[in-house]
Amino acid sequence: MTAGSRKVAVVGVALSDCGRVDDATPFTLHAQAARRALADAGLDRALIDGFASAGTGVLAPVEVAEYLGLRPTWVDSTSVGGAAWEVMAAHAADAISAGHANAVLLAYGSTARADIRAGRRTGNLSFGARGPLQYEVPYGHTLIAKYAMAARRHMIEHGTTVEQLAEVAVQARQHAARNPEAMFRDPITVDDVLSGPMIADPFTKLHCCIRSDGGAAVLLAAEEYARDCRTAPVWILGTGEHVSHATMSEWEDFTVSPAAISGRLAFERAGIRPAEIDLAQIYDAFTYMPLVTVEDLGFCKKGEGGAFIQSRELPMNTDGGGLSAQHPGMRGLFLLVEAVRQLRGECEARQVFTRAGELPHLAVASGTGGWFCSSGTVVLGR
Repeated sequence: MTAGSRKVAVVGVALSDCGRVDDATPFTLHAQAARRALADAGLDRALIDGFASAGTGVLAPVEVAEYLGLRPTWVDSTSVGGAAWEVMAAHAADAISAGHANAVLLAYGSTARADIRAGRRTGNLSFGARGPLQYEVPYGHTLIAKYAMAARRHMIEHGTTVEQLAEVAVQARQHAARNPEAMFRDPITVDDVLSGPMIADPFTKLHCCIRSDGGAAVLLAAEEYARDCRTAPVWILGTGEHVSHATMSEWEDFTVSPAAISGRLAFERAGIRPAEIDLAQIYDAFTYMPLVTVEDLGFCKKGEGGAFIQSRELPMNTDGGGLSAQHPGMRGLFLLVEAVRQLRGECEARQVFTRAGELPHLAVASGTGGWFCSSGTVVLGR
């Protein structure tokens, strides 16, 4: 990292119970994931002096830290949607590198699925009608409609097909079939995706993420502590963040996501080219998201995302992603967990190998928040 003198590593990762978890609260899922990540690292809990969380309660990092029995001297709760976790990982890495913290725990937990089933919340996302959004809310413009409109623009400008979008869901399910922690594992075809009920043109049901319960935790530590951990360190090589828009009318180009900026920054800071990356974990609440993100991260030219995904050149969302594995709300932290597990060679049937038959050396995790409102990208190396 360029912000300070210390290298920073991910030393522990874990998921809580995920999928259908009817007897848990968001706090218990936070705690379960945090305990497992600490056990994964083998790091003394007393060394944790930083904590980051978002999405729970009014004072997320304070309330959850109290529940976990932590009294951190460094906190973050940057709330920019699903990209929050890559953004907070960047902030934590900078803080550790600069000596403002030694070990930072990122934790998340949500019972989104169970809450809806129990009538504790509705299935619709409401962002209020004040501020800039007041000009869109009267038209009933839902979150999925915003993504669908962007996807349709890409199809019009670049000839992207609905079959190419469907291929994103098919590949995600194929990965999920090899992941025992995935919620949906039965195979699907492009025809299955296309023939499903229409949700928001061009998205049918299988173009959209699942709704699950679940939590995740990631522990970052300075290099001098990483040497004493149970697992091999995975180094944070470069990070980038960018916010784009909240109002659709302020989005200059529906075919360009904020990952075009966050990705460029992350790769430049890491001194890594996209062509060197062995695998990618990319936010996939809807099938259009990975397609446009691989373009904006530089894996292919603008307009070639559909063909690139069909080529299967880049292993992507190897746990099954939000389309098949788990999506309890803000999924960005799950991207980091899977990237680290892959780099450590822990993924068994779904493990990625290089063309030389080696474990992967480099990975990228790129989270998206809102309706392409924000992006955080993290480059990781073994």
